[in-house]
Amino acid sequence: MDPRNPVVRLCAEGMRAETEGRDADARELFEQAWRTAADDYEACVAAHYLARHQPTPRETLHWNRECLDRANRVGDERVTGFYASLHLNLARAHRDLAEPEEARRHFALAAAHVNDAPQGPYADGLRFTIAEGLREDGAGEQAADGALGDLLTRWCARTDLRALGLVLPAYLGDLGTEEDRTRLATALHTLHATRWLPEEEHDALGRVIGSLTTAA
Repeated sequence: MDPRNPVVRLCAEGMRAETEGRDADARELFEQAWRTAADDYEACVAAHYLARHQPTPRETLHWNRECLDRANRVGDERVTGFYASLHLNLARAHRDLAEPEEARRHFALAAAHVNDAPQGPYADGLRFTIAEGLREDGAGEQAADGALGDLLTRWCARTDLRALGLVLPAYLGDLGTEEDRTRLATALHTLHATRWLPEEEHDALGRVIGSLTTAA
């Protein structure tokens, strides 16, 4: 986004106010951005931030819908990278309103758009949050099973950073796709080949890898 754009500048000031704990100032800046918006792109940006400062889940949903509607009206490369976040926000809003079917639908749409987000820590954070939502709402078919969850619990308990560093990124970012299954299996194979783990865990990891291979 162009930092010289007046709406973007107001939203940046609002985010600064948020980080400083000045929520009332932040909301006023976002409302000013909405009033300043001169086209659908600027309205989309302002609505995204306004949705963060609504008093009820229903009003939060309204502004997230407004944001998505404006992005659809723009319909060009300026908003391509927005859609994963837009659908994620809608999924959360529907979940807060106890509307699980709509939440699942938007989590799945967020997953479908995640590769369009600018790559880096931002996209990684989106992927992890979407994957968590899919697991919680039962919308995904994550490859990781209970046995892997048990191993991860053990590694966390003893702070096994080597094992966690290899496996957690693939596990946390598993959206249930074939590509994600391959990424997770590769991480597990790599860990298995190092023979870092105690024998019992090494054998359990082998069984997890075997279950992934069978499922594929």
